[in-house]
Amino acid sequence: MTSKPNLPDRFRIVLCQTSHPGNIGAAARAMKTMGLSRLYLVSPASFPDAHATVMATGAADLLQNATVCDTLEQALEDCALVIGLSARKRQLSHELLPVRQAAERAVSVASGQEVALVFGTEMSGLSNAELDLCQLLAMIPANPEFSSLNLAAAVQVMCYELRMAGLSQDATQMAKTGPLATSDELEKFYRHLEEVLIQIGYYNPEQPKKLMQRVRRIYARANLEKEEVNILRGVLKLTVSPRVIGSKTGMKKPAEQAACESTPATKIAD
Repeated sequence: MTSKPNLPDRFRIVLCQTSHPGNIGAAARAMKTMGLSRLYLVSPASFPDAHATVMATGAADLLQNATVCDTLEQALEDCALVIGLSARKRQLSHELLPVRQAAERAVSVASGQEVALVFGTEMSGLSNAELDLCQLLAMIPANPEFSSLNLAAAVQVMCYELRMAGLSQDATQMAKTGPLATSDELEKFYRHLEEVLIQIGYYNPEQPKKLMQRVRRIYARANLEKEEVNILRGVLKLTVSPRVIGSKTGMKKPAEQAACESTPATKIAD
């Protein structure tokens, strides 16, 4: 009999460039009250720190086991779904869902793969570059006249919604689709795509505008599976290096080449 996956172990809470160590400790406490334990810290201003330990209040074990990363890409390795928490609608953003619906989506993916919930710095939230690494954005529907939440409070709300979604869904049922591409697999695909777009003259890196951000939005909505990413990368490879196979293999030659060969040669007068 297949054992029921331990959903909380599939979630990681990622805090980016947290400026005050007390907020890290308070976030750890919020996580532990909802049964989550995997804390990732991206370039924290000060960690470890006594203020973090004091604010953790019984969740110091989460701080001791926290994973500290230099970049967000490192913190997202092997994650099939990355959800960024945003306090506002961005001009060029991915799909934006209320936090409750985002939690339901997260639980459905976590039944088989890793999921990351990403929180930005206290002052400005997630940067555009950090948002680019997310496939989905979640927003807490707070009072529009005063929507500012403390970092730990936002973590508490997100963790609560994850817990409630997990309790209400049958986590033993795997998604009917194949496994989703992980964050690092998607990033390799995006780099490959950008290289090809430059090679074929469609994308000018000196005048990038917002092309790659828009491209990321397109694919983020598709929830690409591993096999689908492999297919797309195969297409990209042959886009710049087309495969020309002779008739001996049973493959037809390119139409232009076949047309040239079928045209009779003009006889040159002696």
